[in-house]
Amino acid sequence: MLDAHLRLSSLAHLGLAARSIEEAGDAGIALGEVPRRVALTLRGDGEDAAFLDAVGRALGTAPPLTANTVASLEDVVILWLGPDEWLVNAPAAREDALQALRSALGDLHHAVADVTESRTVLRLSGASARDLLAQGCSLDFHPSVFQPGMCAGSHLALTHVTIHQIAEDPVYEIHVHRSFADYLWRWLEAASEPYGLAVVTG
Repeated sequence: MLDAHLRLSSLAHLGLAARSIEEAGDAGIALGEVPRRVALTLRGDGEDAAFLDAVGRALGTAPPLTANTVASLEDVVILWLGPDEWLVNAPAAREDALQALRSALGDLHHAVADVTESRTVLRLSGASARDLLAQGCSLDFHPSVFQPGMCAGSHLALTHVTIHQIAEDPVYEIHVHRSFADYLWRWLEAASEPYGLAVVTG
């Protein structure tokens, strides 16, 4: 990982901090960049009780085994990416805890990769958030299908993303590779114009 003083938001050049407000007001879309997160990809055998136990001891919760679901404890979130792959996400303050995962897994069959510097997380909410996502993504975001505690990998405006619904309002967190963050932000901003956009503090 980079030293803290070398880290820079992938969207810093857009001056979002100067545009952001605390509340979205009447805007149909609220959009913001989530403050820097620590991110790890984790691979292992979901049928191995020792693996599940080691992850649970290190992070406070075992990885989810049901497709497209999320496990979390306080501010540590584990997103299901595949039968043997997960994305572990947490605030920067939990960096030491996440790095301890390697030690907890020891000689067990596993792989842990630090992808912190390659990811950006956007938070999307508002009454028109589902309509906005539907413009660029083929997933069904109807509340009877896609609900809080669910996640899915897909393409949004031709960009590979992992979308996690975190609240019913609805509120979504969109995980995107850093190199595509600028493009995706600009697409979301342009697509939000009919609904009204508020840039909010992440």
